[in-house]
Amino acid sequence: MGVRRRIALTIVGTGFITALGVILAVLLAYQRFKHENLHERGNAFLARVLAQHDDVLELHARNPGDFAVWLGNLLLFEPDTQLYLLDGDGVVLVHTGRAALPAGFRVALRPVRQAAEAGAGRLRAPYVMGDDPEHMNKDAVIAARALSRKRIGNDGTVAGYLYLVAQPSDQPGQALLWRSSVMGPALASVLAVIALTTMLTAWIVATVMRPLRDLSRVVATAARDGFQASTDGPFTGPPTASRRRDELGQLHDGFQALLATLRQQWDQLRQLDHFRREGVSNLSHDLRSPLTATVACLETLDRRWSGDPQRRDDQALVDVALRNTRNAAQLVRSLGDLALLDEPTYRTKPVLLDLGEVLDDIALRFADRAARQGVSLSCQADQPAPAEVDVELFERAVANLLDNALKFTGPGGRITLAAHAQGAVVQVSVSDTGLGVAAPHQAQLFDRLYRSPADAQGSEGSKGLGLAIVKRIAELHRGRVELASTPGKGTTVTLTLPVR
Repeated sequence: MGVRRRIALTIVGTGFITALGVILAVLLAYQRFKHENLHERGNAFLARVLAQHDDVLELHARNPGDFAVWLGNLLLFEPDTQLYLLDGDGVVLVHTGRAALPAGFRVALRPVRQAAEAGAGRLRAPYVMGDDPEHMNKDAVIAARALSRKRIGNDGTVAGYLYLVAQPSDQPGQALLWRSSVMGPALASVLAVIALTTMLTAWIVATVMRPLRDLSRVVATAARDGFQASTDGPFTGPPTASRRRDELGQLHDGFQALLATLRQQWDQLRQLDHFRREGVSNLSHDLRSPLTATVACLETLDRRWSGDPQRRDDQALVDVALRNTRNAAQLVRSLGDLALLDEPTYRTKPVLLDLGEVLDDIALRFADRAARQGVSLSCQADQPAPAEVDVELFERAVANLLDNALKFTGPGGRITLAAHAQGAVVQVSVSDTGLGVAAPHQAQLFDRLYRSPADAQGSEGSKGLGLAIVKRIAELHRGRVELASTPGKGTTVTLTLPVR
């Protein structure tokens, strides 16, 4: 999920949760308002009753039969309420409810005392919830006054309580009033919040995400095509200052400056790399002719002095010079080949063929040399191993590996060429039973001009250019080269190439 969608969902979700919170707050506030209103009405009603009749207990004692009728007449102007006369222990003596209560029915006395203290002003409580004798499974808003035989609402002995239970009405008119006065404004506020969050989301996406999207597009272009290709995009030339002055504008300007610096450094590196390749190529080309001429002269002297005993010492010096000159000529050729393979414009010419047949041809070319050295050379490619490769480069890579194996495999050793197809890749390996390579030097063996301490022959292979060329050829084929070696037992170099 993108950042833009996450921000939009976060804002809309926040607005929705806020709207639900508003509705819940309205519901709770309305419920509290109803309870407080019922409690105040009940307290006011009880205050009026006791203000006119301060001898409620005496009235009940004089005429218990008519007392219930008298209580019912008091409720003519207070519908949805019930009055109860309680003794000091909370037992219901008389009530106005329709339900018949069993003898000795008792209500919870603690809420009754709290309501009486609240009515007398000794307890600050918005409302008190207590028992409803007709619906004992539900709490109801109550009001109460303490009664005594001699005086009312004072510190004398409490002989009973006048207990009022407020029962909320469920009339259709109240439901209609609830929908019109509470639910309507609440729903309107919810719709307003959702509309506001939607507009806020659109504004944030337009003002925040568009610059980030532009920067992301430029970064993706530079990552995909490189700095050279990205210079053709919308941010060419010197960096342009953003018209924004906030953090996004600073980010835009900083990124523009960073991108311009990277492009400048990239151009400089590209020019330096071009000069390096061109210099190496020119140097290789210029050195080939004099080195070839020097080799020819040294070979002529070597042939002239080969049968002259008096020139034996001179011939030994010529042998050393000839060997080093040949190595130098091979090194120069390798440097030129690497410079050519490093050119960005260099393209391979892949052809679909069986790599096993190519290995057979290469083995035939090196068979005489291996026989002269007393080394057994074999090729194992029984199964077809087709792949698209540049024939010239592939043969050069395998020939370099085979030449390197022959240099470090003594008489009686074995060298094996193998090719195996494994799914979408083909693995070509050159294995020998030669000297092997110590573990610390295996990772650097394919680096250019790397020379391990064990290589003391001064050959082209010891300088690492042959293996560096192999690595570059593998990279040009979108493959890789790996080495596994055990000192004293041999080395296996594996080329892994894609089939197509």
